[in-house]
Amino acid sequence: MNNLKTDPTDQTLAALRFQTAARDLEHIVRSIATRYIVRQVPLTWRLLHAIEAEALADLGFASRHDALMLGLFQRPSDLPYPETDDGVDFGTSNALPAVFAFAVNAYEEAARRAALPRPADAPLKRARAWGG
Repeated sequence: MNNLKTDPTDQTLAALRFQTAARDLEHIVRSIATRYIVRQVPLTWRLLHAIEAEALADLGFASRHDALMLGLFQRPSDLPYPETDDGVDFGTSNALPAVFAFAVNAYEEAARRAALPRPADAPLKRARAWGG
């Protein structure tokens, strides 16, 4: 495999641009999903579609990446998913649209963290007014 950092061909530059856009989109999706996770809103199909719409409409994301790159993250119209208030379940499928995968990962990571036992002597974390 080509070393993406030292081989400046068109193909490797395109791969680097894709990786950058994917990391950017993942950060955006995690940020959106976190708003729902802290309010303990369960991940439903309807919410997943809302997260997808908000992430792909993010003006910062659109301004940092060209239209061709943005199109790579659009879910194909012939790939329908339910739009119900049922809980999200992909079963054993690992072929998910990028935004869906990022949102599901954020929820799964939050569930893992919540399941970890908190030491009895751990101080309570105080929320800051500025969200930090």
